[in-house]
Amino acid sequence: MDSVSRSLRMIPNVNECLHSFIESGDLDDVPLSRLKYCTRIYLEKTRQEILRGDHISSSDRTSIIDGLKAFVRRYHRPRLERVVNGTGVIVHTNLGRSLLPSSSTDALLLAGQNYTNLEFDLETGKRGSRYAHVEDLLCELTGAEAALVVNNNAAAVLLALETLAKNKEVVVSRGQLIEIGGSFRIPDIMKRSGALLVETGTTNRTRIEDYRGAVTNETALLLRVHCSNYRIIGFTSEVSGPELVQLGKSLAVPVMEDLGSGCFIDLSRFGLAKEPTVQETVASGMGIVTFSGDKLLGGPQAGLILGKRIYIEQIKKNPLNRAVRIDKFTLAALESILRLYLDETLAVREIPTLAMIASPEQSVRERAKACQQRLAAKMKDLCSVDVVQVDSRVGGGAMPEQNIPSWAVALRPAVMTIHQLEKSLRRSSVPVIGRVENDLFLLDMRTVRDDELALIVEGLLGTLVVAAGGEQKTYPGEK
Repeated sequence: MDSVSRSLRMIPNVNECLHSFIESGDLDDVPLSRLKYCTRIYLEKTRQEILRGDHISSSDRTSIIDGLKAFVRRYHRPRLERVVNGTGVIVHTNLGRSLLPSSSTDALLLAGQNYTNLEFDLETGKRGSRYAHVEDLLCELTGAEAALVVNNNAAAVLLALETLAKNKEVVVSRGQLIEIGGSFRIPDIMKRSGALLVETGTTNRTRIEDYRGAVTNETALLLRVHCSNYRIIGFTSEVSGPELVQLGKSLAVPVMEDLGSGCFIDLSRFGLAKEPTVQETVASGMGIVTFSGDKLLGGPQAGLILGKRIYIEQIKKNPLNRAVRIDKFTLAALESILRLYLDETLAVREIPTLAMIASPEQSVRERAKACQQRLAAKMKDLCSVDVVQVDSRVGGGAMPEQNIPSWAVALRPAVMTIHQLEKSLRRSSVPVIGRVENDLFLLDMRTVRDDELALIVEGLLGTLVVAAGGEQKTYPGEK
């Protein structure tokens, strides 16, 4: 009998595996249906690997069942997991964008565990509007005449265009026909809305005369788009929002601006470049302003539409609005965020996105040194641990040219490669995500909270101790 045949004979059947689980009690918290499902998957993977010539020497019943137990544990973990963000990117799209303050998570809990007055007017006892819970707040904070919230900014742009410009022309500068993450492209959104794109100006220079010359009797909107995650530099010019509003008034054509990230607070006081706030954009006379809820605002995923009442009321009545409306959880979280903005000092302190942007460089350095001290005391010869100066980013497509001075813990492992370390930390019980630069693994402390330092130490220690003791065992069926 050859080695492949012997290894195949070592594979237990499903019932043997289940009996082993019952005897050990290791997986009593996993439903039987899932145990059966995982066992079939794992045993078939093991069989295929043996046929390919992999893991033949380790293919005995004990190793297979041990590997199966580990596989079930990983498979049964929730898919959406907490991670530690050591990348230094504050609004990290891949890691969930903005974190919510405790007041928002309290509001989510209340909305989830109790009935609410989502669409019930407590004064009249009749059906109410879900948008009323945040519309007055948005108008108070921004000076807008009316407001509407949908499920994200792409939906906000689509809904506004479909309502106000379907089968009509919308004039946009060629320099603002952007594409951002997830293949969100302005020309595609306009096409889907039914609006007819009219390009004006050039990629790097667009003047007020270009807009004026592009307007016809079929023009429904002048559209201005924030360039989000890219910049054109050098020989450039663009028309400002207030200038475009004045032109729109003279031609009786409304102006819409997609602010992208959108911010209620002037961040230039924290060393970043000056960006128009939502309040300033509304005050310029824009007919419609759209922006995201989960970027610089620091709230949940949402698309906010503000502006003149005449346009917002039309958008509200669009049947498409129901398809992109927000639920009670978004409303609860968003209202709690907006209430914090009633006191700007409180907002900067309590909203994590703003707090991370505003955190003094010295505070970040102290956290990095505290992390270094904890690690150095335990790492010994496993890894070098230093504190280095780095740059953080806002992220989420906001301020792509802006660096925020920061400090990171720099790791150079002695028992594994940098890329092995990065991969192992991603697979920790609480994944730790950092970045690799100049043959160092960096954990930027601007995006790491004090209560996460222990998780970093635990993840690193577990990873490096296993590596120091030899290569981590790989079971059949495990890739």
